[in-house]
Amino acid sequence: MTIQPSLRFLTATAGASLLLASCAVGPKAPDATLPPSASGAFIGTASPAVSTSSARDDWWRLYNDPVLDGLVGEALANNNELEAAAANLRRVRAALGEARVGRFPTTTTSAGYTTSRPSAATLTPGTLPPGENAPDVDTYTAGLDVSYEVDLFGRVESTIRAARADAAAAEAALDIVRVTVAAETARAYADACSANASIAVAERTLELQTRTVELTQRLLDAGSGNGLDVARARSTLETTRAAIAPLRAQREGAVFRLATLTGRTPAESSEAARACQAPPQLSQPIPVGDGAALLARRPDVRQAERNLAAAAARVNVATADLFPRITLGGSAGATALDADGLADSENFRFSVGPLISWSFPNVFAARARIEQASAGSDAALATFDQTVLVALQETETALTNYANELDRRTALREARDEAARAVRLTQLRFDAGADSLFNLIDAQRTLAAADAQLAASNAQVTTYQIALFKALAGGWVNEG
Repeated sequence: MTIQPSLRFLTATAGASLLLASCAVGPKAPDATLPPSASGAFIGTASPAVSTSSARDDWWRLYNDPVLDGLVGEALANNNELEAAAANLRRVRAALGEARVGRFPTTTTSAGYTTSRPSAATLTPGTLPPGENAPDVDTYTAGLDVSYEVDLFGRVESTIRAARADAAAAEAALDIVRVTVAAETARAYADACSANASIAVAERTLELQTRTVELTQRLLDAGSGNGLDVARARSTLETTRAAIAPLRAQREGAVFRLATLTGRTPAESSEAARACQAPPQLSQPIPVGDGAALLARRPDVRQAERNLAAAAARVNVATADLFPRITLGGSAGATALDADGLADSENFRFSVGPLISWSFPNVFAARARIEQASAGSDAALATFDQTVLVALQETETALTNYANELDRRTALREARDEAARAVRLTQLRFDAGADSLFNLIDAQRTLAAADAQLAASNAQVTTYQIALFKALAGGWVNEG
């Protein structure tokens, strides 16, 4: 019967709190909308080198290179930065689990034993004979306490929403690392292949120039040449020879970078990548989709949107501090002078009732926290808008870089063919005595420069392809 007044008081309190809650409207999340022009076709899709088909997640397979496929798969499985991002995701998800516990009651069990002796001076006179000590008293207790926060103003639920958004943002951060690892692995492999291609060009040029040096030396020894021609030929030869060492260093650096990306030491670097002779090439247009598909795929856009949602939820958490917290509490237990007495009904005790706490003196601090959270939400909105713009800018830039480099490579290929034709004609004229050795050496130098430029353009085309694939955010879907 003693419970009824407490229940009536609890019901009245909850009703009053609901009335207060109906007046407390938290701020809504900022509107993370996309500009209409962001969802259309890309400007760069006018190039025949790309198509509007849906972008591929496993874009590296378009190269039909088993070595590249194996390296990317190994990197996605063993990369240490990926492992760190995955661990961070587990941490944030655990924090979400902790936040969800706020929906449930908190329980505390206790059991205790004490022995005590009161002072004789505190006892009623005459209770004890003079000179005797008060008797020792043993007390046994056992109990269960339960408390539950009534989330009338959304503090608990907003905390959970913020934690859920944090978890989604951490998942997007992991996807960002996947995109980067896949792209950087392909780039490192392509750099190693491109360096070997440039080395091969330099070595062919070196062989040609070596024959020219031998010819000029024979002419000089026969008395029909001159030392100036020999010096020029040797200078050109050594200049070409000097260019090979940096190319070898570039190849080794790319191979070592590839080893790090795949979770290996430089001593365990890929011999297949070291032996690759040409950068991977595509045999079909690159599928790029459209702006809407891009923004749906880009994990950095998704991360910014989830950060915005988390910031908005934290504004609601801060706003809830302006209102009272209502906790329903109850406890039950027993207190007895001996352990067996804990089961006796007369030793049973209980209490139940609401607890309202309202921090009036801290209202200014609460409003300051609301202002901080609101500013954070505004910053998250601006970051989201900027992330969308950067995503579009990166993709359009990658498209135009790729298209223009293809045009440049076509021109360089023509220039290289003409330079090779000039060398053949000059060699014939020189052999017939109709042209000078100086012109032959100059033609060979022009051909060497054209070969080097064409090899560098081939490498740049592959680099721009990979940059475009990265901008399209391929590679983050976990195939496992």
